[in-house]
Amino acid sequence: MTPKVIVITGATGTGKTTVQNYLASHYPVTRIVTHTTRPPRAGEVDGQDYYFETDASFKQRHFLESVVYAGYHYGSSREGIADGFKRAPFPAIVLDTKGAITYAQELGDQVVILFLTVSQPAELLERVTQRGDDTTMLKQRFASPEYRRDLKMPLALAGRALQLNNDHWAQTQIQLDQLMTRLAAE
Repeated sequence: MTPKVIVITGATGTGKTTVQNYLASHYPVTRIVTHTTRPPRAGEVDGQDYYFETDASFKQRHFLESVVYAGYHYGSSREGIADGFKRAPFPAIVLDTKGAITYAQELGDQVVILFLTVSQPAELLERVTQRGDDTTMLKQRFASPEYRRDLKMPLALAGRALQLNNDHWAQTQIQLDQLMTRLAAE
């Protein structure tokens, strides 16, 4: 078995977190903890939900990718990936397609990319509404160029990412089980 980073990407509502949670509960998969300079929310634990950083400590990390969102820095670091490998042979991370491309470029064969889709993109708004996301934030997210970008597999990931249609969760689980059986055999 060759340890690999599992990157889960796709548009909002395609089931990225559900896939990550399924893999973590059924296989030797752990979530890569990312970094942020935003303050912890009630109940969040440093080193479990995020690595909560100051502006100064954030700048000392070795990031594969990072963004500024609502005035706070967020990023995934080589240190976070290394910590993930200490916990399991398959650390996993949910990223937008831009981040997935960066991981593919930086980590090469050490990464497996899952690109999630659904047949009817109109269903995505219904899915995230059902999970209770804020309606105003949802409208902004679905109007964003990032959302439109993440609906289709980028050319940079074509032939590199495994595309999974997540219309039917039972079928997705079968595909994930097949993937993990293959990875365990490599």
